[in-house]
Amino acid sequence: MAEITAGMVKDLREKTDAPMMECKKALTEAQGDMAKAEEILRVKLGNKATKAASRVAAEGMVAIHISADQKSGAIVEMNCETDFVAKNDDFMALVKKLAELVVTENPADVAALSALPVNGVSVEETRKALVGKIGENMSIRRFQRVAAVGALNHYIHGGAKVGVLVDITGGDAVLAKDVAMHIAASKPKALDPKGVPAEDIAKERAVAEGKAAESGKPAEIVAKMVEGSVAKYLKEVSLLSQPFVKDDKQTIEQLMKGKGAAVNGFTLYVVGEGIEKKVTDFAQEVKEAAAAAAR
Repeated sequence: MAEITAGMVKDLREKTDAPMMECKKALTEAQGDMAKAEEILRVKLGNKATKAASRVAAEGMVAIHISADQKSGAIVEMNCETDFVAKNDDFMALVKKLAELVVTENPADVAALSALPVNGVSVEETRKALVGKIGENMSIRRFQRVAAVGALNHYIHGGAKVGVLVDITGGDAVLAKDVAMHIAASKPKALDPKGVPAEDIAKERAVAEGKAAESGKPAEIVAKMVEGSVAKYLKEVSLLSQPFVKDDKQTIEQLMKGKGAAVNGFTLYVVGEGIEKKVTDFAQEVKEAAAAAAR
């Protein structure tokens, strides 16, 4: 049986807003698996356990670069250990330069980007020099280069913690910014239901099945409940069907049609998304250090 620590319970409570005892029970049932414990809570407690688990698990920043003709663009995420370094001028300048390099050089992956020259040396050598200067680890996590169907626009939010690159045909600069800001606020997973990752749908279906099964209703009713829950989920996470944040009486799709415009695609980066931050037990570290010193 995995040991369930107070830190694990606290972390799960912060992610889900569920009661402490329920968090402990879920972690015990999941044998310490945090993701599984979240699913268990969602089944038992319903939507209360769906509080956005978007705690930044790593620091850093997002940078975006768009070509003058708005036809090519790139979004880059680079991580560091502390928010203090994320605000360092040299760190910020490097990430912005990386976004520009992705647009102009079109590297295949992070390794290829790291090998590109910047100011006479490679990106990797530049990174290592900055690590040595600041004394904190940092790494290029991911990037995406986009070739637009229409024109690219962007929005950076929260001190470069959230970045949106959006491809829009028609409309104007105000509309493009509104859509980009909406994406940053509502965090859709895809343009429409067809683009929602299959694993996300499967996970949502499993949760819906667990909740519906506990209702005790006939199988045919349970099946309809599950399909209804999945359909509702797809509507909520698809950009075009989301209510516009500035006017929830119309969806993004309706907004675009009213302006004679269309969203062709988007990329959303949230710094640290999906990275689990190490939970440090300071008291235990002190004990271990004391024990090591005694030895």
